[in-house]
Amino acid sequence: MQYWASDYQEGCAPEILRRLNETNFEQHPGYGTDVICEQAKAKIRKACGREDLDVWFLVGGTQTNATVISAILPSWQGALCAASGHINCHEAGAPEYCGVKVLTLPGHDGGKISAAQVEEAIQAHDNDESADHIIGPGLVYISHPTEYGTLYTLDELKALHEVCQRHQIPLFLDGARLGYALAVPGSPSLQEIAANTDVLYIGGTKVGALFGEAVVARKGLLPHFFTQIKQHGALLAKGWLLGLQFDELFTNDLYLRLGRNAIEMSDLLKQRFLEKGYAMHPATPTNQTFVVLENGKMEALRKEGVVFSKWERLDETHTVCRFATSWSTTKEQVEALGKLL
Repeated sequence: MQYWASDYQEGCAPEILRRLNETNFEQHPGYGTDVICEQAKAKIRKACGREDLDVWFLVGGTQTNATVISAILPSWQGALCAASGHINCHEAGAPEYCGVKVLTLPGHDGGKISAAQVEEAIQAHDNDESADHIIGPGLVYISHPTEYGTLYTLDELKALHEVCQRHQIPLFLDGARLGYALAVPGSPSLQEIAANTDVLYIGGTKVGALFGEAVVARKGLLPHFFTQIKQHGALLAKGWLLGLQFDELFTNDLYLRLGRNAIEMSDLLKQRFLEKGYAMHPATPTNQTFVVLENGKMEALRKEGVVFSKWERLDETHTVCRFATSWSTTKEQVEALGKLL
C-alpha cells in the first residue's frame, strides 16, 4: 500500500517521541499550567517576533477553529470566508453547531479571498436597509495554505489586515499546514504573518506532532479564553503533552525543517506527474498536489494499492485527486509512486 491521502498518517517526529519518552515519569500540574507550556509559549512568541501575544494549546484543528471563532463573535455576527474554506466545507458545520453563521465569498486563485471582496461584503451589509435582520460580518477567516494548497502573498495579507482593522473586525488565519507554507521560498515568514493577523493557529497535527495546535492572538483579543476552551470540551487535562510537542517543534528550527522536507518531496512528486503528462488543477507550491486523473487510471492506481483523495469531479471522464506529502515522506516513496504512473 502507498498512502498519499493526507499529511497526518504517521505518528510524530522522532525528536518529539524521544522527548515524550524522556519525560514520561515527570509530574506536572494540569491544564497547561506547567513550566513546559510556558517555555513553549515563550519560544513561539520569539519566533513570531512579538511579546504582546497570548498563546494557548488545543488538540485539533476543527476544535480550534470552532472555539476561537465562537469566542470572538457575538450572536449577531458571522465569519466571512471563501466558499471553499475549511470551516465551510470540511468541518461538519462545527461553527454553526456553536452558533456561528459562516458567510461565504467566491474564492479565486485556488480558494483565496481578497481585501476588495471583504470591503464589498461589509459595505453591502452596512448599506442594506434590512441590516438589522441580517447577520453581518464580524470576523474574516482564511487558511494559509488554502484548501487548494495555494498561499497568500505578503501584500495580500497586509491588504486583508488593513481592511479588517479599518472596520474593527479580527483577521483569523487557520495555520493547520502553516509549517508547509513557511517552507515555500518567498512566502511570508511567521513574523510577517503574526504582524498582519489578529489571531492565528500554528498547526502541529499535520506538521510532525502527535496532535496539537497553538492558538496565537494579540493580547486581550480573547478574554476568558481558558474558560471557553473548557466549555468547548477542548481543555486537555495533561496539558504538558501539548506544550512539550511545541517546545520541541520550536527548538533548533525543527518546525521549519519538517516543513521543508514535505515541500522538497512534493516538488519531486509534481515533477514525476508532469513527466508522465498529467496536469495540475490547480498548480500549487505547497505539499498538496492536485492532479487530473482519467477515471480509468484513477481506479487502476487504486487497484495497485495507492491511497489518495478524490477531490472533485472535473468532467464526465476526469477527476481531480489530491496527493499529500508530509514531514516524513521519503524520496523512495515518491519514486515508487512514479514507477506506477
